[in-house]
Amino acid sequence: MRRVLHGARSSRFILWSCIGALTACGPSPPEPTPQKQAQELVIAMRPGPTTWFVGPEGVAAGLDRDLADLFAKELGLPLRVISVENPWQLIAETSNGEAHIGAGGLYRPANSSVTGPAPLLFTRGYYAIEPVLVYNTDGFKPESWSDLTGEIVGIVEGTGLETTLAKVRTDHPDVQWRPLGLPAADGLIEQVSEGSLGYAVVASNEAAAARNVFLNVETAFAVGPKQELVWLLPAARAGLRDKADVFFERIRKDGTLQRLIDRYFGYALRVQRIDAAIFQERIRTVLPAYAAIFHQAQQQSGIEWRLAAAIAYQESHWDPQAISETNVRGMMMLTEDTARRLRVVDRLDARRSINAGARYLADLKRGLPERIAEPDRTWIALAAFNIGIGHLEDARVLAVRRKLNPDSWSDLKKTLPLLAQADLADGNKYGVARGGQAVVFVETVRAYYDVLLRLEKPYYGARLQATP
Repeated sequence: MRRVLHGARSSRFILWSCIGALTACGPSPPEPTPQKQAQELVIAMRPGPTTWFVGPEGVAAGLDRDLADLFAKELGLPLRVISVENPWQLIAETSNGEAHIGAGGLYRPANSSVTGPAPLLFTRGYYAIEPVLVYNTDGFKPESWSDLTGEIVGIVEGTGLETTLAKVRTDHPDVQWRPLGLPAADGLIEQVSEGSLGYAVVASNEAAAARNVFLNVETAFAVGPKQELVWLLPAARAGLRDKADVFFERIRKDGTLQRLIDRYFGYALRVQRIDAAIFQERIRTVLPAYAAIFHQAQQQSGIEWRLAAAIAYQESHWDPQAISETNVRGMMMLTEDTARRLRVVDRLDARRSINAGARYLADLKRGLPERIAEPDRTWIALAAFNIGIGHLEDARVLAVRRKLNPDSWSDLKKTLPLLAQADLADGNKYGVARGGQAVVFVETVRAYYDVLLRLEKPYYGARLQATP
């Protein structure tokens, strides 16, 4: 602990302890005059799987990136994102005025009452996380900080979690801290997985996002109270901060924020750890034999090959000879009617089954109203893939009746299970259906797809349909 607080690192710790409230850090610089107002919104952002990343079709995604896009549109300004290598660069770009806002996995410090050198502002919080300690399951699982005497604990420095851990450092001086200037917590979790780092403190959403990729890393215990993610602004832009606060409050009330949170974090715990281990083993041993077929399916249908592979794994665990009690068959578990419509004679032929399944999903996506945007378009089409387009339309009608958004996957997850209720069947054009099963199907495919995106390379042999 003492090494962490020496020199430049001590200054950085003090900085995060004092940049909360502008009134605690000195007089407010003047707001930019109207003639000097920016003609674009510039946001410095940390890349990472929970903040900002480039999707398989080359389109930027992530919770903070989506929020930035929405905020820029609300302001009527084009968005320019500055990619930063670590939180300290993010703070520097924002503090020196190069960026109007800093975003991406920043937490409101627990103590913002101490004065200091960097007058910066926080927005209101938009997502609550819990800091947790993660460990390698091949080693010792600690129950409390008392079990970590002499152990090394890593942390991504500069995110704001430092102030939460200040009391822990005081109470447990024998714990050795290793602050690292990494862009995201994935690097910490990977080091714990490889054994080069004993333990790490990360956010709960970061731990959840990595749990099906780094299979030997698990959460030991929570290390502090919940903290909210925030955006950071220069003190001179109090007016922009106020607009951001109004924006966050509006999207919280109208459900947009919850839909985005569900989009990126709602499915993370769907796949059980033991199943994820089996899945990764089959990625290594089974998938290579079929990868070329999935690539061909992408060429023919435009469906990203790893998405098609995720569907096939959920349907058959990549077993081309799979047969169910209801006579759905093959790698994509096609029904007789679907196979006939897609002109598949032998459903047990892996190539025909995969190509047909991908074409079927592409047809379903094209058949949805054009106003449905990605990634909801893909998730809704996947629900139709599982339950049928007729039952999906019944669920969309129910969403309208209940004043929900029929074009939002987050809202359809609420109405699809209602299709199983007999008392609603009279109002449903296509009758009773196991809509809850479709929700589980889609969420599980999403979890498998997330793992494949991080472990398998994209295929550039054909132009893709827009996919999440």
